Amino acid sequence: MMAVGMFVLLLFVLTSFRGSISIPPHDEVAQMARYIVHASDWCSMATISTQAVVLGLPFSNVFSVSDGPLGKGTGEPYLYLTPLEISVHDIQANPEVSLAMSLAATDYCRKQKFDPQSPLCCRVILSGRILEVNSTEIDFAKKALFSRHPAMPDWPHDHGWYFAKLNITNIWVLDYFGGIKTVTPEEYYRVKA
Repeated sequence: MMAVGMFVLLLFVLTSFRGSISIPPHDEVAQMARYIVHASDWCSMATISTQAVVLGLPFSNVFSVSDGPLGKGTGEPYLYLTPLEISVHDIQANPEVSLAMSLAATDYCRKQKFDPQSPLCCRVILSGRILEVNSTEIDFAKKALFSRHPAMPDWPHDHGWYFAKLNITNIWVLDYFGGIKTVTPEEYYRVKA
């Protein structure tokens, strides 16, 4: 009986301290999408370029992102943007974008020895429209971003910074072999994070 108790205690300790290696099962696709978005501090944003040399072509750039303070994710990707940013010029002409986030940006894939391109190094691609957040959402957006990116409040105050979010219309997840999976926004937001 004592051995069973010790085994249960050991199992509890091991599962309680899995840290970054504890991810949702690959068949819980909406949960995985939410997990990746919350774990990500940055994303790659693809826009359609307005720059003369690549006019009308895809253009990708890195942005800091947050869906809420750690442990309090909403699934809503918030961004802190300035009209001076080259990709924001693209957004002003066409606000339809894609955001890509990967667990390669965390320590998960490195610890598991997964190459960033491996399907086991889970990723999500969100597409939709970038919107400036409204006055009812601005306090949460600020808390979401500034809690995870503490340098942001000190960025140049004369750059016209504003809070924005992605209004998600499509979600793709690659988290295992067998191809990409889709999640509807309704399924995504139904997940209890």
